[in-house]
Amino acid sequence: MERSLESGNMTRVQEFVLLGLSTRLGIKDVLFAIFLTLYLLTLLENTLIIYLVCSHSELHKPMYFFLGNLSCLEMCYVSVTMPSLLVGLRTGPYHISFTACMTQLFFFIVLIGTECTLLASMAYDRYVAICRPLHYPLLMRPQVCLGLALSSWLGGLLVSVIKTACIASLFYCGPNVLNHFFCDVSPLLNLSCTPVALTELVDFISAIVILRGSLLVAIASYVAIGRAVLRMPSAAARHKALSTCASHLVVVGIFYSAALFIYARPSRIRPMDLSKVLSVIYTVLTPMCNPVIYCLRNREVQAAFRRTLYWSQSWPADQGMGRS
Repeated sequence: MERSLESGNMTRVQEFVLLGLSTRLGIKDVLFAIFLTLYLLTLLENTLIIYLVCSHSELHKPMYFFLGNLSCLEMCYVSVTMPSLLVGLRTGPYHISFTACMTQLFFFIVLIGTECTLLASMAYDRYVAICRPLHYPLLMRPQVCLGLALSSWLGGLLVSVIKTACIASLFYCGPNVLNHFFCDVSPLLNLSCTPVALTELVDFISAIVILRGSLLVAIASYVAIGRAVLRMPSAAARHKALSTCASHLVVVGIFYSAALFIYARPSRIRPMDLSKVLSVIYTVLTPMCNPVIYCLRNREVQAAFRRTLYWSQSWPADQGMGRS
């Protein structure tokens, strides 16, 4: 049914109500404990990765530079969405002002857009390392890495400014209940009292440019990597090459599968419960798993972590010897 009311008879919504993940009381306390643990674990893991990359010179390489950026992004990511999820589980339906909702939406779009292009940059890094190893120091020199990282953040910022401005300009006259645990695009479009065709078009075009564009870069990189691996003479060389890409490929597959299902559509999504489940995958589970998948199984990172533990254990002993 088309919502075509005269603007003079409409009252603008001043706040929204986030329903959260579950309305069953028996599950809320369990979910709260689980997600709080996941949130704290995600912050701890990514903080550790950033510290290791910054403090160990052997990790000052393009791959770890991008991983440090990704860890910083993941910390911001979960800090944008998780607080409202936790408050909703603790107190029930969560009331959020219109301004706070648009602010959350703005930062969420910045971060998801940045992550898409950052994952594509990481795929390109692996392509150069495997397919053009002799040119790797030139093609992935510090200036290029910095440019790729900056373009990822600025691209996400630009897309977010455009999309958030379009969504905030819509008129919301009620109802004001969002069937989600944070302010997302599709639930907000469903509540608009004015036509959303232009906003949906902007949303769809941005999904094409950011989501599908970066996914095509990642796919093209891995197709080239696959061809190069098949031409390698020994099984050991093929295994070594694939081991450097497998973790990134897994995370790319999980992230893009969920994100494309939700965002790369020109129409509003109806099954919001499924949308919430998929949102949990890329806003909660992926940021928690990325440090483990990417870094904590990496030998260089493991060696740096062991040295950090050794220094932290030996430092008090050295201090005690100095005092004696």
